[in-house]
Amino acid sequence: MLRRLDFKLLLLLWLGCGGWAHAQAGPDATSAAVQGIAPISFGKAVAPVFGPWKFQAGDSPLDPATHAQLWAEPGFDDSNWESVDLTPENGTLDPWSGPAGYVPGWTAKGHAGYSGYAWYRIRVHLETRAGEKLALAGPLDVDDAYQVFDNGSLTGSFGSFTGATPVIYYTQPTMFLLPQSAGGNSGSQELVLAFRVWMGPKTLLQQPGAGGLHSAPLLGSAAAVTAAYQLRWQKLIRAYTPLAFEALIFVLLATMAFSLTLFDKTDSAYLWMGTVLLWVAIDYFLAVLSSWTTYVSVLVPNLLRDDLLTPLICAGWVIVWWVWFRLHRPAWVPRAAQLLAVLLFVSNLIAGELIFGFIPHSVAAAFFNVSLAIRLLFYALLVWVVVLGIRRKGREGWLVLPAVALCGLGQFQREHSVLHIQLGGFPLGFELSLAQISNLLMAAVLGLLLLQRLLFSLREQRLMAQDINMRLLQSGQEQCVMALELRQAQEVQQVILPEARTTLPGLVIESEYRPARAVGGDFFQIIPRPIDGSLLIVAGDVTGKGLKAGMMVAFLVGAIRSTVDWSADPAVLLKSLNQRLVGRGDAQATCVAMRIGAEGDVVLANAGHIPPYLNGDMLSIEGAFPLGFSAELDLSVQRFKLVEGDRLVLMSDGIAEAMDANGQLFGFERALDLVRRARSAAEVATAAQRFGQEDDISVISVTRTGVRDRVLA
Repeated sequence: MLRRLDFKLLLLLWLGCGGWAHAQAGPDATSAAVQGIAPISFGKAVAPVFGPWKFQAGDSPLDPATHAQLWAEPGFDDSNWESVDLTPENGTLDPWSGPAGYVPGWTAKGHAGYSGYAWYRIRVHLETRAGEKLALAGPLDVDDAYQVFDNGSLTGSFGSFTGATPVIYYTQPTMFLLPQSAGGNSGSQELVLAFRVWMGPKTLLQQPGAGGLHSAPLLGSAAAVTAAYQLRWQKLIRAYTPLAFEALIFVLLATMAFSLTLFDKTDSAYLWMGTVLLWVAIDYFLAVLSSWTTYVSVLVPNLLRDDLLTPLICAGWVIVWWVWFRLHRPAWVPRAAQLLAVLLFVSNLIAGELIFGFIPHSVAAAFFNVSLAIRLLFYALLVWVVVLGIRRKGREGWLVLPAVALCGLGQFQREHSVLHIQLGGFPLGFELSLAQISNLLMAAVLGLLLLQRLLFSLREQRLMAQDINMRLLQSGQEQCVMALELRQAQEVQQVILPEARTTLPGLVIESEYRPARAVGGDFFQIIPRPIDGSLLIVAGDVTGKGLKAGMMVAFLVGAIRSTVDWSADPAVLLKSLNQRLVGRGDAQATCVAMRIGAEGDVVLANAGHIPPYLNGDMLSIEGAFPLGFSAELDLSVQRFKLVEGDRLVLMSDGIAEAMDANGQLFGFERALDLVRRARSAAEVATAAQRFGQEDDISVISVTRTGVRDRVLA
């Protein structure tokens, strides 16, 4: 539970509300204290009821006739109960959130491992004025829910006690008028207060010394208690204002990350970062909502924050930095993060004991330790990824490392409290924990990195525009015309390319095209045939680059479309294209054509193109000359069948011909490994492009789903 209590503030209230609350002097007071009665005399004042309280673990029997709680009755004999004093020792701190004035609960006083109901009772001797109304401010530090009884009558509660087990909320300020003691004549009267407290089993695992009341309730005149109650709410709101502010910061950062995809749609780091930042913002918002309101019970934030968002955020940060630093080895890291997220979700779900009594507490405690071990693995994996990033990126990695290290430690705040390690405080009344400090540092680092990448992208675009303008000015009118034609050719080429993702009955097709220059020489067409439910895919690469290659691509695409009108046979199609290229000088192109029938049967014809990969292995196809090389075209034709789950990948030679700064080729061996581990066509193209693009890159991925739905795209 969240704890907040400032006894210095309460003392000021006590002294400043227009009167005094004090123990009666003289022999009568001494006699009352011996009998376990706390004598208090009130003006218009308020005082903490430290005790001595009587305590009993367990729940009260009910009166057979009235069904009233017998342990709440004024005449009940509690002399055999334990005595409990709620006076805090100097310098004591709440091990969970840090405020001073913490009193250890029943697990630290002989009832270790006990959860469930318990009762606190006290007899208070009052000196009141005529007509004075009294009120009680509930304790600010309670595990977990409670009911208040005044002389046997239920005055109020915090939490819902209507079900089999109480519904609990994060502790908040409460105030109850005491009608049984509201008055009549001035003078002495005796008041019996009783607290029926419930603590859930999960609280046993969250902090040492759990159980029951950890601070004293306040008793006094209604006006004074109301003032104390309002001040407590102000403190609570002020304590969680920084968290609400952080949630807003992370929403803004997420928006910034998502907006950067407009500058570079190929970089998935922006999407990952924006998503994780949004998850963090939602986590903070839920914390603020559950601390300031009772719209949701503790069950909801526990389920959403601990069980769902925590695994997602842990795995998300690992993948964010994996993608940001453009790491590829070892390839199992993203899958390991996903597996750990699933394991953490399951362990948190079991450790949380969301369905009381369904899972034995001993089992939940064991999974609580499993959850800790998984979070430690996440932390180690995250730091390791950043270390790999330092090796690859240097300065960026060193900038990220401190924020990541602190952010990871902040995830273990619960364990720090168990070890009595305070890593936070309440400066000026605002809660400031290690987790919040680390997240603010992370926000600053992310903002700097995103701004740096944004400025770099804008600078590159500005330099490119300046270069084009300079070339136009230097080249004269003829070059201006050529530049205009080049731009128009680029626009035409974008129009004739198919959509990046197409879903057809039984097939999912993904395609990526990354030209090395403004106009590329790779081409492909994806043509569904509704007549027989088949699909025709044609992919190729013309010789040369630039405007001439772009014009040849437009010519071949037009020829493909006109030929398909009368024949969808891959061999016939390639021979028709060959006839159109022969005799056109150096107009040549490698090309592969493939027809996929409605039942998955494939006919593939190849003219000098790189063979496709089926389920990660290159198809064995005999070599053949490219189109336009000879009037007599000798094609390689192969037939096979795609079954559900099969994946076919076609790519241009721009993948294997990618070259890094050291002049090392990407090569077919890396291409084979990439096809086997990549999950999308975009991932294949991006990996080769980042290695060092030299030629046009095109990738087509065809997956047989076996689902025969209508066309979606």
